[in-house]
Amino acid sequence: MTTLLVAIGSFFGFIIAYHTYGRWLARKIFALDKDALVPSQQLRDDVDFVPTRKSVIFGHHFTSIAGTGPIVGPAIAVFWGWLPALLWVVLGSIFIGAVHDFGALVVSLRNRGQTVGEIAGRMIAPRTRILFLLVLFLALTVVLAIFGLVIAIIFANYPATVLPVWISMPLAIGIGYWSYQRGGNLLVPSILALLVIYGCVYLGAYYMPINFSSMFGMELTGSFPNVVILWTFVLLVYCFAASVLPVWLLLQPRDYINSHQLVVALLLLVTGLLVAAASGQADLAQIPAIADTASIPADAPPMFPFLFITIACGACSGFHCLVSSGTSSKQIACETDAQYVGYGAMLLEGGLAVMVILACCAGVGMGLFEESDSTAGTEWVATRSPETGEQLVGLEAWQTRYDVGAGWASFQLKQMVQAFVEGGANFLRAIGIPLQLGITTVAVLVACFAATTLDTATRLQRYVIQELAGTMRVAPLTNKYMATGLAVGLGGLLAMLPGPAGPGTGGLILWPLFGAVNQLLAGMAFMVTVFYLWRRSKPVLFALLPMLLMLIMPAWAMLWQMFNAESGWLPKGNYLLLAFGAVIMLLQIWMVIEAFSMFPRAKGVLEEALPPLAAKPAGALAGVGADARSC
Repeated sequence: MTTLLVAIGSFFGFIIAYHTYGRWLARKIFALDKDALVPSQQLRDDVDFVPTRKSVIFGHHFTSIAGTGPIVGPAIAVFWGWLPALLWVVLGSIFIGAVHDFGALVVSLRNRGQTVGEIAGRMIAPRTRILFLLVLFLALTVVLAIFGLVIAIIFANYPATVLPVWISMPLAIGIGYWSYQRGGNLLVPSILALLVIYGCVYLGAYYMPINFSSMFGMELTGSFPNVVILWTFVLLVYCFAASVLPVWLLLQPRDYINSHQLVVALLLLVTGLLVAAASGQADLAQIPAIADTASIPADAPPMFPFLFITIACGACSGFHCLVSSGTSSKQIACETDAQYVGYGAMLLEGGLAVMVILACCAGVGMGLFEESDSTAGTEWVATRSPETGEQLVGLEAWQTRYDVGAGWASFQLKQMVQAFVEGGANFLRAIGIPLQLGITTVAVLVACFAATTLDTATRLQRYVIQELAGTMRVAPLTNKYMATGLAVGLGGLLAMLPGPAGPGTGGLILWPLFGAVNQLLAGMAFMVTVFYLWRRSKPVLFALLPMLLMLIMPAWAMLWQMFNAESGWLPKGNYLLLAFGAVIMLLQIWMVIEAFSMFPRAKGVLEEALPPLAAKPAGALAGVGADARSC
């Protein structure tokens, strides 16, 4: 019963919030205007600026913001207990995360699709622009390295996911060409593509797993070369192409197809959850709502402030402001679509995070399984208690997955993804889907989320590099091919460095930085939104309080990581992390000082206007853009 109440209460809460708080923001605060001229029309170039129907842009936006963050974050945080994680996800996504994404999208829409870093220089003070862009550059470099490794690890450990994930690329290009150049409808071919993808899920699960380890005789990780390195290289080559191609050719149709695939998978998970909860198989009450001291690893960081850093996507994430202002604002066809895209997509991501919490607690409690090789091929067998020989279920299963004795270091990417995949597959098993097919379906869900975030992040880094190059007058890097090459090259270089598990895991060295940096970025984006409203004499308290929270909590976490006597970077001599952390903290402090010194003088004083456009781009192609012109 607890599982049902949590699931139904959370989802109804999100729906009510969209139609009340979201509507108040759209109408009373931001005053969205269906007749306003948007960047996709002002600057249309049919490469980056492309007017797009809201159903298509919603798919792109949702799949881009919902990478592995709303999966890995909650999967780790539940060891503090599922209740704190649930409260932060539900309340955070409604009152903080969705406001953050929505605000960044609207401010960018009204500033010709510029990124929040570019806008900061006019909203706050000129120096904040370069400070903001530098933080974005550092954060996105880590994102590219980490997400490349995330997907490489998924492909290496779940070879059945490779075929369904990669088949979506040629399908998307075909659909993009058909829809945009030929004026065809997107819906019917995307549904056909969805059927092909799920057919490939079945083929991957039972007949065609693409396993580089057996094909090339490589180890998954370890000595060079290995499977993770090979997949990381392939993914970065793909990201270069995806970043420079027109958005209508690959990015939009691929994300549109993926959004359908992801929604179907989520609906299956929700159905399985409801059946398992109603039948008593999935019992959240068996798992600690708030963990006691004995249930938390002795070397784990404190829940405050680290709950707010561990769960980012799913509650509030600074990366989202880059998607809102970097790609989505360049494709919105009508200003009133911003609530649906900016506020609505974040609530859906909150729903995903709730599902992850339930899967990693009630779902894992339905039983643990492990991969086993047999003469018939790979199969999944139940994990059994060494004392009784019975399958591990309930609290015993959960405690085995979240092994406190192994310490904080045991809560790693692979283990946490595995917790969601197994828990989700258990929900699917409750509605009759075989375990192996269920595991592949959930693993494909994770890989698709990560892949869309990876290529969107590459495109965003290209924008940031071009903006920095323009400011610093480095002409070659204003070229999109050169900027993309630098973005991919730096991300790949960091990923390829020797790391905790040998060559090809170097991105993990800087992973401890990412949580705090990402959330500091959210605080900075809130700052831009607050100044935008303050200069127009609009209410700001609803955004000012989340801004303070998202500045204080990550700064507190960063300082704890740097100077904590037992495991801090300074006492342990980890000078690389210490140096990166110190630079980012100094940039952050500098920007906050600039902002607070300007705040009293900014009320009612509009920022400097953008220079007039030389000429409105002429011409328009048929298809997605042409269909999207009216509201």
